[in-house]
Amino acid sequence: MDGQKIVYRGGEGRIEEKKSRFIATVVPVKSEEEALEFIAKMKKKYWDATHNCSAFVIGEGARLQRCSDDGEPQGTAGRPMLDVLLGAKIYDAAVVVTRYFGGTLLGTGGLVRAYSKAAAEGLAACVVLEISHGSILRIRTDYSDYGKIQYLLGTEEIPVLDTEFTDLVDLEVILSEEELPRIKNAVTEATGARAGFLSEKPVTYGIRGKERTILS
Repeated sequence: MDGQKIVYRGGEGRIEEKKSRFIATVVPVKSEEEALEFIAKMKKKYWDATHNCSAFVIGEGARLQRCSDDGEPQGTAGRPMLDVLLGAKIYDAAVVVTRYFGGTLLGTGGLVRAYSKAAAEGLAACVVLEISHGSILRIRTDYSDYGKIQYLLGTEEIPVLDTEFTDLVDLEVILSEEELPRIKNAVTEATGARAGFLSEKPVTYGIRGKERTILS
């Protein structure tokens, strides 16, 4: 699913609206059971709060979606929070927004805006990775061509995962499905076909800026 994202590391965001305090906690989850355990944990942690509203999305394509208003007027809390996750193309994540009532009613529109804003603040505090599929390519070269391959990878902004130096040099890089044939051709051309390719291993990885993180 192009553009789909996951929460790699959770975070917390806080806002205040008319003296009501909202605390948004976002975590990665892999199953409905994990999500429900997290929600129960937050309700226990913030047992004295007015509300602990929740939403979670499981699976690529957001195949499982759940949300709860936890006593707020129907559709004013859980659904707006869920929409924040879906709008960001996030899956395998859960959010609980805890509210401490400040004494002033926010109204239906005010609640929707507050819970949406809180969920967005929580998400902004997370490390989010965009999902991609590709291969780990292992390249073997001699020292005379090593610099040429380094330069090529640097120009293409492809990070090197690992480098092993013996009598030859082995490099491992993560490449998208689109990059793989192009980079192989470029390495072959740059080294006069002297460099070899030892293996190609399918991989799912996350992208954040120029960083690529192996997920599975």
